[in-house]
Amino acid sequence: MDKKKVAVPLVCHGHSRPVVDLFYSPVTPDGFFLISASKDSSPMLRNGETGDWVGTFEGHKGAVWSCCLDTNALRAASGSADFSAKLWDALTGDELHSFEHKHIVRACTFSEDTHLLLTGGVEKILRIFDLNRPDAPPREVDNSPGSIRTVAWLHSDQTILSSCTEIGGVRLWDVRSGKIVQTLETNSPVTSAEVSRDGRYITTADGSTVKFWDANHFGLVKSYDMPCNVESASLEPKFGNKFVAGGEDMWIRVFDFHTGEQTGCNKGHHGPVHCLRFSPEGESYASGSEDGTIRIWQMGPASHDENDSVPGNGTTGKVKVSADDIARKIEGFHITREGETTEKEIATDA
Repeated sequence: MDKKKVAVPLVCHGHSRPVVDLFYSPVTPDGFFLISASKDSSPMLRNGETGDWVGTFEGHKGAVWSCCLDTNALRAASGSADFSAKLWDALTGDELHSFEHKHIVRACTFSEDTHLLLTGGVEKILRIFDLNRPDAPPREVDNSPGSIRTVAWLHSDQTILSSCTEIGGVRLWDVRSGKIVQTLETNSPVTSAEVSRDGRYITTADGSTVKFWDANHFGLVKSYDMPCNVESASLEPKFGNKFVAGGEDMWIRVFDFHTGEQTGCNKGHHGPVHCLRFSPEGESYASGSEDGTIRIWQMGPASHDENDSVPGNGTTGKVKVSADDIARKIEGFHITREGETTEKEIATDA
């Protein structure tokens, strides 16, 4: 019985440097997808269910700090230390546009309607790019009190959320006025901020605390002290009854949302955990680490039988991904010989 409780993750190799950001697409007709950002300068796209590598986006010249996919997983975006944010075709891997900045871009995200790209970074300026007119100058929202670490959209793209690298708190900006309308106070800088799928909660990680905020009235709903400094936290999207947190001690802990009781502890990474995100239906979650790997953990009863690794498949409404679907997604994806070699070498070394 004890063996059943040992979580056996899918381990995804390929990055040669620390993995610093993860993002799941919603469920699409081709399944769902996972994009990862790494200090190796090459964001990678994977099948979100199996972790299988789909392709690598090549073109950045510095560490990639942030990555995201649009609603249909047709386009990707990434923010980098090379002073740019890039827009990619997620079907072919081609670079569609490079948005130049004057300093490191730490965060980027698509608007809900997918027409806009929001970026932030060391310049302390939020930029909103119109993807229908990529050559047009962006709208700039400044007066951020510090270097921007995270960004997100709320309230049908009417509100922007941002946190800073050096100072605590989450700032909520009115998009129309460009002004800060609310600040959610925290003692330490917020390293992770996530808006729940139903739009009810904002999940933040700051220092050794995970907090849940009312995303509409901005009050603090719950605050839980963690056993160590945590860098990322994510709320289960379907039922909202569990959350995961990970950080400097290399372990990923599962907690009950209502009580804060720890219900699981997954070990396997060989470096601090930098990012955690639940899959769109909540049946699994992915973790990215200083050790350069991504691990995908199942939420249900752990099993060594591959066929049982995703519990409750018939009831989640999740679209199964066939080999043909993935072949269609990969077809035409630009992958260099060098990228293939790196993938194989790292997989062999492991």
